[in-house]
Amino acid sequence: MVEKFRAESDSCSDPERVAVTVAGETHELTRAEADQLRQSLGEALTERREFVRTAGTHREDGSYVVERRRAESSGHRKVFESFAELRRLYDRLPGEFTAADVQQTGLTGGRRHMLVHHLAEHPHFDCELAKRQPLTARKRANERERPAGGGETGD
Repeated sequence: MVEKFRAESDSCSDPERVAVTVAGETHELTRAEADQLRQSLGEALTERREFVRTAGTHREDGSYVVERRRAESSGHRKVFESFAELRRLYDRLPGEFTAADVQQTGLTGGRRHMLVHHLAEHPHFDCELAKRQPLTARKRANERERPAGGGETGD
């Protein structure tokens, strides 16, 4: 965990330097080095993966965004509090599910179809598109045997 520098700390008295504590060890950095570190951490925590029809973005704040590729309006996007929230949604879906099943989670319109495509495209979800009309995805056998509510907290 990275702790913020506290002004009352005596470990870094130079105003042009910043003390950063990582895993209990304090390091003194110049402001330029600290800015570079902050930028690098932001980039490491933010990741966008594009698939055939959809894209997923892990944001710095921990949220996860599913969006239609190359779409610019927010109507083609669903923001989850975290990737784990999307995982829980997936775990609650039946072994074979349609866009209508996803509607039960509060999604409407094209976002339901986008989400079905994203679940089928993302390697963390072991499912595949079974039919296009109506849009249907099927969890593979090992996914159907998973206990509900299980899963990892991120990808």
